[in-house]
Amino acid sequence: MPAKVIQGKELSAKIRQRNESRVCELAAMGVTVRLDAVIVGEPESGILYARSQEKQCKRIGIDYLLHTLPDNATDDDVLTQIDTLNRDPKVTGILLNLPLPDHLDAPAAQYAIDPYKDIEGVNPSNIGLMFYGTPINAPCTALAVLTILKEANIDLRGKHVTVVGQGNIVGKPIALGLIAEEATVVTCNIYTDDLIAHTKAADILIAAAGVPEMITAAHVKEGAVVIDVGINSVPADETKGLPARVVGDVRFDDVSQKASLITPVPGGVGPVTVAVLLQSAIEAANKQLGERRFR
Repeated sequence: MPAKVIQGKELSAKIRQRNESRVCELAAMGVTVRLDAVIVGEPESGILYARSQEKQCKRIGIDYLLHTLPDNATDDDVLTQIDTLNRDPKVTGILLNLPLPDHLDAPAAQYAIDPYKDIEGVNPSNIGLMFYGTPINAPCTALAVLTILKEANIDLRGKHVTVVGQGNIVGKPIALGLIAEEATVVTCNIYTDDLIAHTKAADILIAAAGVPEMITAAHVKEGAVVIDVGINSVPADETKGLPARVVGDVRFDDVSQKASLITPVPGGVGPVTVAVLLQSAIEAANKQLGERRFR
C-alpha cells in the first residue's frame, strides 16, 4: 500500500495560524516581534529569498527589515552590523542570509549573533546546547523535522532512527534532537560501510546527505517513516528525456511504495522549515522578556 504523503504546506498553514495568534498575544503585552535580515551584495537568489521572508513575516504581523551590505564588505563590516542589531532592543530576531561571498568568514559572523536573537539556531552556543537538550533557539531545519514527526503523532521514544548525513546545521542537530526524545539514533554518511544494513533497520529514516535520490526502496524497511531533508537541483537529461528538476535525497516514486509515511521534495520539509523559522522568531522575542542565561 502506498505511503501516506506528509504535505508540508498543510502543516505549515497550521503552524502559521498558531504563529499569528502568538504574535497577537505578544502585541497585547506591548511586545513587537521584529526580524532583521542581513545580506551581503545582491545575489538574485538571496534577494528573492529576502522578499519571501518579508512576505511571510508581514502575513502574520512580524516586522521585517533587510540590511544590505555591499559585495566588497569586510568581515569587520559584517560583524559591526550584527553587533548593532544585537544591541538594539527593538530587534528580536537576526537572520544572516547565506552564502556569504567567499572572502568573508561565515562561521565568525554566525558566532557573533546573540544566541537569543539567533532564530536559525546557527550560533555554536545554540548548536552546542542541543547536546543538553536545552537550546535557546534550535536549528530550524532540525526543529522542522521533529515538528513533522510529532504532528504525525509518532512516539519517538525507543524508536530506531537512522540519520543519513552528518552536517553541522542539519544532520548532527537532528540526531541530538532525537536523542533528547529518547529515540535510539544511528548516524551515517555517504561513506558508511554497508549503509543499507543501517537504513533498513530503521523505524524512521531521515535523509539529509545532499545526494540526489541516493535512498532507494532497497534502503528502506517495510512500513518505515521516511523524512527527506535533501533538496537538490538536477540538470536536464536529454538522453532520458528528463527536464531539469528539484529532487530530494530519496527516490520518492520507489520508496513511497514501501514506506508508511513519507515527505515529498519539494513541498515537504521545506515549507515546514519556513513556518518553524517564524515560530522561532516569535519564541525568541518571548524569551528576551525573561532573564537570560548568559550574555
